[in-house]
Amino acid sequence: MTAELHSRRTVLTTGATVAGVAVGAVALSACGSSDDSKSGTAQAPIAAGTPLVALTDVPVGQAKAAKAPDGSDVIVARTSDSAVAAFSAICTHQGCTVAPKGADLVCPCHGSVFNALTGEVKQGPANKPLPAVAVKVENGKVVTG
Repeated sequence: MTAELHSRRTVLTTGATVAGVAVGAVALSACGSSDDSKSGTAQAPIAAGTPLVALTDVPVGQAKAAKAPDGSDVIVARTSDSAVAAFSAICTHQGCTVAPKGADLVCPCHGSVFNALTGEVKQGPANKPLPAVAVKVENGKVVTG
């Protein structure tokens, strides 16, 4: 009986240790790394014609954060009086949400800076542009295209 109890205890202790290591490995992998292995992942497409923001709410030469009905974060930029562009608001470095700051989009997590009108990287650590979201102007609103 003692050998059987010892055997069960060994298995349970070893199993708990292995499970603890597995949980620790998963937790560490969630921390990410400085490489861009998951960057550039595209968001699911937003349905065409989805209103994002009123054109007049976006100053020419700047951008505004918007939330699509599907919950995704997007940036809408007004490149001229009647032209707009839009990008995913998810930083291509490690997935934080960028915020408009004048003509820039700034990532609060690691300091990446993107051009608000083009989505191009101005300052790393991100090294890939923000993915474009197709948009157009209809009836004074910026809608997905």
